[in-house]
Order: sequence, then C-alpha cells, then structure tokens
Amino acid sequence: MRALVTGASYGIGGATCRKLAKDAIARGEPAYIVATATGRNPDLKEVVDELKAMGAKAIGITGDLSDPDVPKRLVAEAVEFCGGLDALVSNAVMRHKATMLELEVKDWDRSFAVNTRATWLLAKAAHPALKASGGSIVAVTSIAGIFPHANYGPYAPSKAALINLVEMLAHEWGEDGIRVNSIAPGMTRTRNAEPVYANKDILEQRAAAIPLKRVADPSEMAGAIAMLLSKDASYITGQNVVVDGGYSKAIMSFVPGRFMPKASDKKPD
Repeated sequence: MRALVTGASYGIGGATCRKLAKDAIARGEPAYIVATATGRNPDLKEVVDELKAMGAKAIGITGDLSDPDVPKRLVAEAVEFCGGLDALVSNAVMRHKATMLELEVKDWDRSFAVNTRATWLLAKAAHPALKASGGSIVAVTSIAGIFPHANYGPYAPSKAALINLVEMLAHEWGEDGIRVNSIAPGMTRTRNAEPVYANKDILEQRAAAIPLKRVADPSEMAGAIAMLLSKDASYITGQNVVVDGGYSKAIMSFVPGRFMPKASDKKPD
C-alpha cells in the first residue's frame, strides 16, 4: 500500500493513515504512508511517529491546499517517497461559519479551494501514478453536501460540488482503471467537534437522533475509506457512501405527531 492522505494530522485523516498501514502490514505487504497537513498543529509528527512504530514507512509533508501549486508538489513528493502511488485520500477540509448574507467572497473562495478544487488538483497530479498501479481515490465529503447545513457558509455547497466532482472523475477515468469514490461522514467525534461533545446533554441528544444510538469514532470512517480502496471494492466507482449510522435516513422519525409505540404495544420475542 502506497498512500497519500491529506488532512492527516488527526481525526479521520490520522485514523485512515493508521488503518491503511495496519491492514497492509497484516497482509504481509509494505506500507508507505505520506501524511499531509498545513503544519499548524504538532499532531502530524505524532501520526508519523505512530505509523513508524507500527512498522510502516511514513513521512509528513506540510502545505496549504488553498494554494493551487501545493497539490502537485505534495503528489510529486509522495510518488518519490513511495516509488509510485496506489491510493489518494483527499480529506483536508476548510470550515467557515457564516450566514449567506454575512459571507465574504474571500472566505467562499478559500473554502472551495480547499474543499473542492484541491481534490481535483491532487487527482490530476496523481493520475499517471494511479493509472500505472490501477489505484484508487477516496474523497471525504459530508452529509452536509446532501442536506445543506444552514449558517455554515460555503461548507455545504463546497461538499456538494465535491460529490459531483467525484462522479465526474469516476466517469472520465474508469477507462484508465482508476476508481474514484467518496464517503460522507455523519456526526463523528473528531478533535474539532470535541468541544461540542464535551457537553453531555448535546452528546446524548445527538446519539438519540441516530438509529445506531451513538456518535461515530473516526476509525469507523477510516474503515469505510479502507474498504473503498481495497480490492473488495473493485467494481465500485462514482459512489458517495454515506457513513452516518442511518441518521440521514431517519428524517421521518422527527415528524411531530407520528405514531410512537408504547412499551406495552411491543410484542415479546
């Protein structure tokens, strides 16, 4: 496994690096993992050190994906380190909270640059290496790209555009043997979200709204990404796999006045 993972300093990105390395080592294969981040946090080094301790060959590379020249550089360094590329995971994200009335053009443009354009530029740069290896791409979208998140600025529109981009790449690059998919995470306990989940009441309310009755761990998103990159998914492309514990399919559960069976109505097994 030779993989480049962006936004890899913590959360879903870091968990994905660990999962890909662990699975490759378990198969008796070498694991080359290139983890990237902006470099604003010390977590990237921690992830790389952990990967090395697992037995993987790993490096961390920094770069701001809002710069259109950075994706090509990251891919070039990854291909050189790995001797090729089997997998690209585009996970880096930019969040900017604002209403549509308050939002400024510069914040809209930066969000789309990181959340949408970067995946295209990374994929474009990685195309020769992925074609040579019969490799695969997985982008991380969001359920917000399907169900808009009010007051969250350009986040939802940029993720909706990313879903469409994935479908376009899959359509165009299928003949090159490159599969392109995405996952749309639901509520997940990442570091950015932890201040919210530190509130026990909010955590319980969110868990209650999810059919599986719990908020996800980043490792569960990493598992879905690893599956889509694996040979087990060899005939899956152009798909946006929703990984949200059933939350987005449970909207009718919140309709006021719907029938709610009482405990006495339930038949024993």
